[in-house]
Amino acid sequence: MDEERETLQRIVSTLVNKNDEIHNFIDMLNHTISNVQVNSSNAISELDEEFDGLYSVLHEMKGSMASTIQQEEARKIQALQDQLSQCSHALESSEELLELAVQSLDIKNPVELLEAARQIKDSVTVASAFRLSLKPKVSDSMTHMMVDFALEKRMLQAVKFLPVPKAPEIDVAACLVADNCITISWRMPEEDSRIDHFVLEYRKTNFDGLPRLKGEQHWELVDYIKATQYTLSGLKFDTKYMNLRVQACNKAVAGEYSDPVTLETKAFVFSLDSSSSHLNLKVEDTYVEWDPTGGKGQEKIKGKENKNSNAASPKRSTNSPRASARGGRDRFAGESYTVLGDTAVESGQHYWEVRAQKDCKSYSVGVTYRNPGKFDQLGKTNSSWCIHINNWLQTTFSAKHNNKAKTLDIPVPDRIGVYCDFDGGQLSFYNASSKALLHTFRTKFTQPLLPGFMIWCGGLTVSTGLQVPSAVKTLQKSENGLGGSTSSLNNVA
Repeated sequence: MDEERETLQRIVSTLVNKNDEIHNFIDMLNHTISNVQVNSSNAISELDEEFDGLYSVLHEMKGSMASTIQQEEARKIQALQDQLSQCSHALESSEELLELAVQSLDIKNPVELLEAARQIKDSVTVASAFRLSLKPKVSDSMTHMMVDFALEKRMLQAVKFLPVPKAPEIDVAACLVADNCITISWRMPEEDSRIDHFVLEYRKTNFDGLPRLKGEQHWELVDYIKATQYTLSGLKFDTKYMNLRVQACNKAVAGEYSDPVTLETKAFVFSLDSSSSHLNLKVEDTYVEWDPTGGKGQEKIKGKENKNSNAASPKRSTNSPRASARGGRDRFAGESYTVLGDTAVESGQHYWEVRAQKDCKSYSVGVTYRNPGKFDQLGKTNSSWCIHINNWLQTTFSAKHNNKAKTLDIPVPDRIGVYCDFDGGQLSFYNASSKALLHTFRTKFTQPLLPGFMIWCGGLTVSTGLQVPSAVKTLQKSENGLGGSTSSLNNVA
């Protein structure tokens, strides 16, 4: 009976999951239909704009060319009118001279006739009528102003929709996730010299596989990428995965997006737990600062919170994995100026970094089991490991565990990287800038570990969501290959 019930439960679970997938797919189809309608309307609007622009260009050209024809008409008419005016004046003078010559024929006196004939001859010699060109200065033809649109018509009749670039293909094998960067590579399914640039979109997600419609963040966009590879740098990997997709664009149109790929971007993320901190520490998420007032300002706020201690925190539910990582204990006291992270390391390899203020007098960075004593200091118990920096009077740099210390005869870096290999039983500290190894503890961790920080006079900033750097991985392989071990620690008074 129990076996049948278990089988039925598995079937029900499978059906529920399949129904959820179908619901998500239906939502995606409806969303796609809506996008098709919107994009179709946009395409028609853009087509109208293009043709309106073409009409506008043609109308402007028509006006300009008609104006040129009218100017040519005015020039020719003016030239012909000028010629007509000259001919009219010449004709008028010629007619007067002709009338004078006809009258002279009636003169009887030979002397007078001879004189009249001489005067008429001289007048005819200089008459404008005999200097005129009896040919029009300009032609009445306007054929040189004709336009042949045969080629343009063929071109317009050949107008088609622009070829849309094909969707790029992301080369998953060539994609690289390392050092809080993602390098993504892609290629075109066929060579296309008209590609002008590419557009990359990405978003963080906690779901593997194809992107989902519901509950996802908006796509972030990187535009005008000229190469077929791009590196997203300076990322905080505070989710398990990242969706990426690429589209190709020519001068006027963008193609379809590539099939999206999902790359794993899991990294260790935690905040500083103010409920586990000493009263002399002021804690804000990933920053802790020495507070000489003894946290009186914080105590007032905490007092208000304690009055409503039965109510669930609006920021973290009691079912949160971070909430379960707390020890559920009082603050540190005495000289244990300590604050812990709110998320436990229970397996795997993790990395985070710490930067101290320049005026910080004393601080420790390390890990501890979940429930250190109220007055315990990092490195002074067999359940905590750390490196300690003391800048009071003179600088000392040491590794501490179980009340023993090893002096580190190296410069104190500006940033310290912490690498924890829980399963491999290894805790290493690095110069976060150069990735030079500072010190390594080797042991078998028997309980979950919490990041721990102790500070006096100054402040610390913690950077989480970081992947294990490639340089650290390389050093770890080299160190493990050489069988390196921790040096013995001297007793601390």
